[in-house]
Parts: sequence; C-alpha cells; structure tokens
Amino acid sequence: MTWSLHDAKNRLSQLLRQAREGPQVISVRGEERAVVLSLEAYRRLTGAEDDDLVGFLRASPWAGVDLDLERPRDAPRELDLGHDGGRPEAGA
Repeated sequence: MTWSLHDAKNRLSQLLRQAREGPQVISVRGEERAVVLSLEAYRRLTGAEDDDLVGFLRASPWAGVDLDLERPRDAPRELDLGHDGGRPEAGA
C-alpha cells in the first residue's frame, strides 16, 4: 500500500500494523520516497538474526578472513630526534 506522508504521520499506528502484512510505501508529493517494513521482514532482508555485536560480526563479509593478529616481539627501533629531543628551537 502507498501512503502520503501526511497520512503516514497522522495514522502511524495503522501504518505499523499494516507493515506486518507487507511493505508500506510512503510518498511525498506523489513521489515514492520510503518503505516501512516490519522488523521481521527487515531482519530477513539483512540476514541480521541477532541484534548484538556478535551477530553483526558474524554477518560481516569479512567473517571468514584469517587475520594474523600476532604482534612482533622485537625491540623498538631507535630514533634520532635531534639534540633536544625533537622540540622546536626557541624563536623558530
């Protein structure tokens, strides 16, 4: 069903009830601009079955990538920061 923005604002409760039946289109000046879906329909479309971080990360396209998270254990390199530790000279 298509709703004008005015009707959608005035009858929001009814729009939300009907969203359980199927997508509800909202138009502005006769141009379709938005769709209201039930939460269940949204989750089916996005594949997000869990509303938590773990579910989000599992649904990520990077979920199966093997990352090397090992940090190097060698000593940090020495840096020459100049005679005064790299601070700007007075008056410069």
